[in-house]
Amino acid sequence: MDSDDETVEEVVEGPLDDDDQPHGFCTVTFSSRDRFEGHFVHGEKNGKGKFFFFDGSTLEGYYVDDALQGQGLYTYEDGGVLRGTYVDGELNGLAQEFDGEGHLVFKGQYKDNSRCGECWVYHPDGGCLFGEVNDDGEMTGDSVAYVYPDGRTSLFGTFVDGELIQARLAVLTSSHNGRPRFEVSPDSPLYSYDKSTSTCVATHVLLPDPYESDRVFVADSTIKGAGQGLFAKIDADKETVMAFYNGVRITHTEVDGRDWSLNGNTISLDEDTVIDVPAPYCQTDRYCASLAHKANHSFSPNCRYELFVHPRFGSIKCMRTLRAVQKDEELTVAYGYDHVVMGTNCPDAPDWYRRELEAFQQQQRDGQ
Repeated sequence: MDSDDETVEEVVEGPLDDDDQPHGFCTVTFSSRDRFEGHFVHGEKNGKGKFFFFDGSTLEGYYVDDALQGQGLYTYEDGGVLRGTYVDGELNGLAQEFDGEGHLVFKGQYKDNSRCGECWVYHPDGGCLFGEVNDDGEMTGDSVAYVYPDGRTSLFGTFVDGELIQARLAVLTSSHNGRPRFEVSPDSPLYSYDKSTSTCVATHVLLPDPYESDRVFVADSTIKGAGQGLFAKIDADKETVMAFYNGVRITHTEVDGRDWSLNGNTISLDEDTVIDVPAPYCQTDRYCASLAHKANHSFSPNCRYELFVHPRFGSIKCMRTLRAVQKDEELTVAYGYDHVVMGTNCPDAPDWYRRELEAFQQQQRDGQ
């Protein structure tokens, strides 16, 4: 994170000493197209300064005898930042990294510009990984843990480059010195990476997710004609992840080209992929590894769907609360079916959805 080619200075703007070396506050542009602005003493960087690299990234801090020392701030071209401790121009010590939106994505140690020792890697959805990285800076080993968004529920075991190989349920605690400690449940089932395909929803279809199992349950919906629904098992605050939406991965073209009755448990993952929970896996006695597909629609929902990086299922969707919910309250989301907001023609929606829409529209009219 320093200029690789400083040997040829193309432009020096600022005061020079008797040997024509930068001396004082100067701007120096190098042949690499990197630029440095800061204080010089007889040609060496001394004092506060900032590099502007040709790729759009920057590095600023305090220089002593031409090397960055102490706290430095590296800003990536996408707006993410790394705050760390520099010794003789190299990262050595505690560092934190944030993405372009200000979310913490890494916390741990660096040695000679490489991650080392015990580190935390954070996902935007609230989950994270903890463990000792290998010589390549990868979260690989037999004592690595994935920690769910509650900060306690964990899967502790073997990971390779952050991917779950085999782990058991654990609870994250802290020892007297503040170092994380994981209390592993020896009788826990083994969990492993189990990303779905276009034909396989999961290898262990009846193995529940431990985090989800503590937060939701399936029962008859309070919405007439909607069948089963998803309910809160606990009181939960706003912005709480409650359930996960895993399923087979199919294309939008396949979804658009088949009968609507087959699309009752589909959700778009991205522009290429749709997650589907097809029959018979829509029944909990045939599939209960994830349960978010059991949530029904509401025009005033208490949850929303979001992207989630799951240790077992990979990139999927989750349900996150829009507001605080109470124990035994039904959890709902907005399905986003095609409909005319103030009309009555809904050819792309089931009967119960049409009834809900008509009731919602009547409420809207009554409120005018």
